[in-house]
Amino acid sequence: MKRVLTALFTIVLFSSCGQHTKKENNVTTSEKAKKNTDMKKVLFVLTSHEDLGDTGEKTGFWIEEFAAPYYLLKDKGFEITLASPKGGQPPIDPNSKAPAAQTPATERFDQDKETQQLLAQTLKLATLSQEDFDAVFYPGGHGPLWDLAEDKNSIALIEDFYKHDKPVAAVCHAPGVFKHTKNADGSSLVEGKKVTGFTNEEEAAVQLTNVVPFLVEDMLKKNGGVYSKKEAWAPYAVEDGLLITGQNPASSEKVAELLAERLQ
Repeated sequence: MKRVLTALFTIVLFSSCGQHTKKENNVTTSEKAKKNTDMKKVLFVLTSHEDLGDTGEKTGFWIEEFAAPYYLLKDKGFEITLASPKGGQPPIDPNSKAPAAQTPATERFDQDKETQQLLAQTLKLATLSQEDFDAVFYPGGHGPLWDLAEDKNSIALIEDFYKHDKPVAAVCHAPGVFKHTKNADGSSLVEGKKVTGFTNEEEAAVQLTNVVPFLVEDMLKKNGGVYSKKEAWAPYAVEDGLLITGQNPASSEKVAELLAERLQ
């Protein structure tokens, strides 16, 4: 795993997080945020896939890409529901637990037993509908490239959110979920849309170009997306209508910020 861990020291340089809470006229900031959002509901969809191709190593979702958006939205008063294809505990990429990958958001998660318990009990994706939510968010990690990109329930859910004018957000490898999503006319959901996602350069840096089932950058371009990026590991997020995408782990909070602004 040395090849992957080496890249983690670069990623951590760009991660950040923070929060502050106070009381005003006996109404907490969190309560005021809830009023401002009218308790908007966001569905988080995580991968259930844990095998890193044929390498014998493990993957899953990246903790930072879950924790930073989760706490940003939660602290603003949004109600969050967690789901995955299989339900239950989604696999955590072991490399996202490495010291070099830690951020204030992941450290908060490590101390947050309540959220850990919720994560261990994710709902089965097939049981959920867009009718009960205002937006959907996909954290990354390599896992989604194997299961969520091909999952019929996920594909249908994204298309339904989009059809009903509800935001769809994804970060890092998670924009891979747009591989098969379509508009009503049969065109790719990302065709003509400004998008970003994990770059070919970043995939090469972690030496998994020949392991992953497809490269996110190449797929988005092939599907007609107007793909853009910044230098490797730099925070970068793009919003185009209902689609909000982020380039890498350092972009997870930016994606959540754009989603929160959109919903508010």
